[in-house]
Amino acid sequence: MGRSIFPNTGKSGVGLKLEPGMIFTIEPMVNQGSRHIKRLGDGCDITKNRKLSAQWEHTVLVTEENVEILTLRIDELAV
Repeated sequence: MGRSIFPNTGKSGVGLKLEPGMIFTIEPMVNQGSRHIKRLGDGCDITKNRKLSAQWEHTVLVTEENVEILTLRIDELAV
């Protein structure tokens, strides 16, 4: 597995510039109640209010013109 070079959160215009050929994941979390999270000692994130949350991810390739989502399901592909 690759190493993590991007934080879970960030600010636009700060950090590494995305370049063609880079591949990374986008991992949104939907939390019940509050957006605030707590990082555990093992690197996992939990909601501070300990309510339910859901997380999923997509792997994205940066191209010269755009981005390509590499993990779309067949039913999500544009026809």
